[in-house]
Amino acid sequence: MRLLQRLPSGTYELTHFDHDDPPPYAILSHTWEEGQEVSYQELIAGAGRDKTGFEKIRFCGERAEADRLQYFWVDTCCIDKTNTGELDTAINYMFRWYQRSSKCYVYLSDVSVEDHDPAAFPIIWADAFRRSRWFTRGWTLQELMAPCSVEFFSREGKRLGSKITLERQIHDITRIPISALRGQDLAKFSVEERMSWVTSRTTSVKEDRAYCLLGIFGVFLPVIRGEGEEHAMRRLKKEIQEQQKEIETEQTSSGSYNTQRLQTTRPSHTIPFRRDPDFVDRCTLLDELKERCSTPAARVALVGVGGVGKSQLAIEHCYRTHEASPGMWVLWAHASSTARLEQSFHDIANRVKIEGRRDSQVNIFRLVHDWMCDTDERWLLVLDNVDDTDFLFDAQATTSKMAAKPLQEYLPYCAHGCVLITTRNKEAALQLVEQRDIMALNPMNALQARTLLTKKLGVQATSSNATELTELATVLEHMPLALVQAAAYISQRAPLCSVAQYLDQFRKSERKRTSLLSYDKDHLRRDREAKNSIITTWQISFEYIQQTRPSAADLLSLMSFFDRQGIPKDVLQTQAEDQEGKVNRKLDEARAGRNGHDKRVQFECNDCDVEEQLGEFEIDVEDQLRNDSADASEDNNSEDNDSEDGTFFEDVTALRNFSFISVSTDGKTFEMHALVQLSMRTWLAANGKLGRYKEQFINKLCMVFPTGEYENWIACQALFAHAKAATGHKPAGASSLVQWATLLYRAAWYAECKGNAGEAEVLATQSLKARKKVLGRDHEDTIWGIAMVANAYSLAGRWEEAEKLEVQVMEIRKTKLGADHPHTLTGMNNLALTYWNQGRWKEAEELQVQVMEIRKRKLGADHPDTLTGVNNLALTYWDQGRWEESEKLEVQVMETLKKKHGADHPHTLSSMSNLASTYRNQGRWEEAEKLDVQVMEIRKTKLGADHPDTLIGMGNLALTYMNQGRWEEAEKLGVQVMELRKTKLGADHPDTLTGMHNLAFTWKSLAKNAEAMDLMQEICGYNFL
Repeated sequence: MRLLQRLPSGTYELTHFDHDDPPPYAILSHTWEEGQEVSYQELIAGAGRDKTGFEKIRFCGERAEADRLQYFWVDTCCIDKTNTGELDTAINYMFRWYQRSSKCYVYLSDVSVEDHDPAAFPIIWADAFRRSRWFTRGWTLQELMAPCSVEFFSREGKRLGSKITLERQIHDITRIPISALRGQDLAKFSVEERMSWVTSRTTSVKEDRAYCLLGIFGVFLPVIRGEGEEHAMRRLKKEIQEQQKEIETEQTSSGSYNTQRLQTTRPSHTIPFRRDPDFVDRCTLLDELKERCSTPAARVALVGVGGVGKSQLAIEHCYRTHEASPGMWVLWAHASSTARLEQSFHDIANRVKIEGRRDSQVNIFRLVHDWMCDTDERWLLVLDNVDDTDFLFDAQATTSKMAAKPLQEYLPYCAHGCVLITTRNKEAALQLVEQRDIMALNPMNALQARTLLTKKLGVQATSSNATELTELATVLEHMPLALVQAAAYISQRAPLCSVAQYLDQFRKSERKRTSLLSYDKDHLRRDREAKNSIITTWQISFEYIQQTRPSAADLLSLMSFFDRQGIPKDVLQTQAEDQEGKVNRKLDEARAGRNGHDKRVQFECNDCDVEEQLGEFEIDVEDQLRNDSADASEDNNSEDNDSEDGTFFEDVTALRNFSFISVSTDGKTFEMHALVQLSMRTWLAANGKLGRYKEQFINKLCMVFPTGEYENWIACQALFAHAKAATGHKPAGASSLVQWATLLYRAAWYAECKGNAGEAEVLATQSLKARKKVLGRDHEDTIWGIAMVANAYSLAGRWEEAEKLEVQVMEIRKTKLGADHPHTLTGMNNLALTYWNQGRWKEAEELQVQVMEIRKRKLGADHPDTLTGVNNLALTYWDQGRWEESEKLEVQVMETLKKKHGADHPHTLSSMSNLASTYRNQGRWEEAEKLDVQVMEIRKTKLGADHPDTLIGMGNLALTYMNQGRWEEAEKLGVQVMELRKTKLGADHPDTLTGMHNLAFTWKSLAKNAEAMDLMQEICGYNFL
């Protein structure tokens, strides 16, 4: 036979192969279009590319390539129809060619699916599929029946489904029994029934109505062109009768081994587990598995993390296979070790009643292998739990008498057999199957998980609402074993335990979650050696990785402390920082930063790592850090780096093989299941290693998490979730606790800059408590921690609490550092702004003037800190109605900031916003509007639409519209500001109330008196209008 191959140049090449030994190939099934098909001669000549038939060749080649098949066959051009002998041979071999194909692609030129997903919208093409000409042609009958894998495609090349997924529709169209479509031996069907399958079909050449049935009946006939249908049919029926007589004679006289065995043993199964009545069908998984297993000599591996449902899927597939094909053997083998596999093969031999099985010296593996190869019956062999394949590839002794050959050689490749493997380890799977034969199993989706819970809980589910079931499924990450485990726990304790109570317990603490997930109740459909708690199941895999690749176990241990998503590769590869590197980095860091959370307010923060303020205790901590990292290698040459990269890549591959982690498409971040992380930390605690990896995680994250200034926001954003995760991993050692506090301080700084008052407060408060404990109340880093908590209070509008802390900070710094020290001035500035927010203008002005004058003298007029002071003083003038003084300072600040930072820097935008407010109060509406619009648009892009600063800009523009009498525009912005502030800041935040008041005034001006009154009553509780 000739096979096509698509060359890199886009051309096609024909290659001859032996009929009985071709390489794997795909084959096309289609209906011919007169004058538009590409012939053998045209293909050889490179012609015919303008014909519609050439698109079919291109389609088949692309599909074959996608299925990793090098060769494909298309009847129009792979057969030289001008050669009569070749054509006659092709007619007799056609069924076999389709039967031996790895894939058959049915191209339906009269079924169109243009803009829709065929799988999602089958109703669009269902009618055209039913009426397709393909189902009316004679030759397409064998093209449907012969291949194991048949896939249907629309004219556009979109996959509609397969012979398996569309079997009900195909049965309704053709009336061919489903069992025949599923691959049952055609000889099991009567001659009359098989003849009926072609009754409604037509052929272009009359005698072809007989020839197209040759393969259906397994006979051969000389081709006589022009003999007509009647004569051809008569010859066909005569050949069928002769064939049946020969079979009957042979069966009567031979008494063959197979015949004797069939009389005593009917095909059965050795599935060691009961079928699960609560099994949840996970979309197309079973259909896909069925289709993969139906190909000749199929090998398929179900790969996924422990507890994801591999064995359960295999069990259900086995039962469905046994139901659909009762003449097929369904065999199950436990493959976790040599001993268990050997016992399973003995069980198979006993069930099948293979002769010689009771011989104590027999090689049971060879005996079963030979039976599988020799039997005429189809079989499915499941190898369950093949997590370690070493024993399959080592020639080792068993209780049987064996030849010294690896056990994997006793797993046959037979056209009538299929081997299905379940394993947690992708590397193990790849030693037995090709990459394309792997089916990766993921956790269930939300609906499937809730359905499984409902089934397993039974009557208990009726007392729980859908929200509770959904929440439980979510916290258990839709992992089947965890869901079954939780349902068993609840059911066993009912009515004392409900879904809601389980959720409450689960959320209490990590210790309680560990306890619940360690619940181990016997599972009727799990191997007796397998653990029934999700945590123990995974820990077995951890221990295997620890033994076989310790560096991968170290990596997984470290990753278990991060947030489960977006774990940065660069952070994982960061080396521990020694004393010298840490101090040098401190010298390079900014001593003071600024962040603004209000249109008129710019609070000042500072990184806690200030080199000049290192106290004696902190020096001791740094010495300890140096000692902790003394074993680190100092050789950073490229060869070592390449070696480390290679090791890291291999570690990642090992963890991916066990489905413990996944990698982003750009290869820069990783993701884990939260339950895997919890299980890993539990395992570390049990082995006395939790503290070590916790400190390593904090050290690495602290090294890379930058200060909260605007320039660092992209880096902060990527790391922020991991810093929040660190709040749950407080270390015990003093040195690590200092790093932990530093990390949380920087994260709080970033959260405050982004306007997240709640997160900023939580992070800053935890950081402050740790610093007080380790460094003492008067340490400068502790003072910075107090200031950060005060900033968080201010952002939330809690002015009195903020003032109390800021007075404390200012007084301590005056005493310890002096009145004109930069840190003291920072504290004075923040206190002045708190006075300003409370309307205490004189007190605010007094402090601000002091700060500004000292900074001008010590730092210079254009220093960022000086400009901050000038800006804040201008705002105080603004609130006192001193417009000209305010404008003069604001213009000075704005122009300087534009030169230093650019027009889109947050500090520059704050100054522009302040100047616009001054213009507005002077009645200079157009100038105010121009600045307000510019500020609002840039902030939306840079900060986001719901950032407090963006909302201030929107509110200011609304005020400008109000002053111009543009009420509809003011209303639109006012409503947006109110709703976003309620969500972001809360309904009782001062800024929210201010925006509500402005909106009420707008509604009053638009004669929407009822709405305005309702809003004012919401603010004040009574009517001001």
